[in-house]
Amino acid sequence: MDFGLTEEQRMIVDTTRAFVETELYPHEQMVERTGLLPLDLIREIQRKAIAAGLYAANMPVEVGGAGLDTLSWLLYEKELGRANYALHWTCVARPSNILLAGNAEQRERYLMPCIRGETWDCLAMTEPGAGSDLRGMKASARQEGGDWVLNGTKHFISHADLAGFAIVFMASGEEQTPRGPKKLITAFFVDKGTPGFTVREGYRNVSHRGYTNAVLEFDDCRVPAENVLGEVHKGFEVANSWLGATRLQVASTCLGRAERALGHAISYAAERKQFGQQIGKFQGVSFKLADMAMELKAAELLTREAAWKYDQGTVTEADMSMAKLKATEVLAHIADEAIQIHGGMGLMDELPLERIWRDSRVERIWEGTSEIQRHIISRELLRAVGG
Repeated sequence: MDFGLTEEQRMIVDTTRAFVETELYPHEQMVERTGLLPLDLIREIQRKAIAAGLYAANMPVEVGGAGLDTLSWLLYEKELGRANYALHWTCVARPSNILLAGNAEQRERYLMPCIRGETWDCLAMTEPGAGSDLRGMKASARQEGGDWVLNGTKHFISHADLAGFAIVFMASGEEQTPRGPKKLITAFFVDKGTPGFTVREGYRNVSHRGYTNAVLEFDDCRVPAENVLGEVHKGFEVANSWLGATRLQVASTCLGRAERALGHAISYAAERKQFGQQIGKFQGVSFKLADMAMELKAAELLTREAAWKYDQGTVTEADMSMAKLKATEVLAHIADEAIQIHGGMGLMDELPLERIWRDSRVERIWEGTSEIQRHIISRELLRAVGG
């Protein structure tokens, strides 16, 4: 593994960082204070992102994306992660790579409009009674003639208000196993405006202001068989094949925010004077900075190693879980310590630290809680010795 960046990777980092600082940072306070991201602003930044070649950069070249290898993609994600989440996720969109699992007709109908910036996708798995336990989902799909009829509720569905369609996972049957009955899951494309499909306003979230969530309700919502994504009853296989790297994406955006918070802490420790000297010269502050830098480096190395192994075809579930777990917990630690170094000013919204601190909390919950990541890691360790 080469720890140096190629010239192309350095260019990706420099280009993305310049875009974030020029086009996203100036709008952060407005979004944070209002909780709103106006559509005209989204479209303005979106046009600039498309012109800069940063839009849908996670997608392969053959469908109009940048065709980045995994490490280059994660370096790009890290730079975007420095900014308010709603701004970078909505305005510099990266369509879900699960759309690549669609057949040719589905790619043309759903993937390509997302790559061109005409619409957004949203992914609907979580239910009020089924979060980490997806097998516990109650929302169901039954076949009726040549169609499927969907019923049930999904919640915490990110940016569903903007999305033109949802990729919805539904319990579509049951199979018997030695451990008892197990639900079978099927994934469906459901277009907004389909009768029986309602998108309702979700919850007010302390993290990621401006980045909305919604409640999706399905009441005898009928979709044709051609809207099945992948194979019937094989929804978990589709998800496992295409969504694993999202943990690395979360890790990378967390690294960007952690690095920004550490930068503020270092600058303040060098500028602020108390008792006749820079506060960074006091051991209580200097040791904090050392620990913050060390933990950030460890998280970044874990993430880069997982990215490298992903492209080599040797990555494991534990590799990705370790990266996600470490990066999200390091972000929380660095955000908290950066505020402590700033004292009272750290909690004022003139600085991005209080936002980064608030935003860090959700990262240990979504895309698999810290407890789930530890379960995945320990399970892999024990399986190696027959446990």
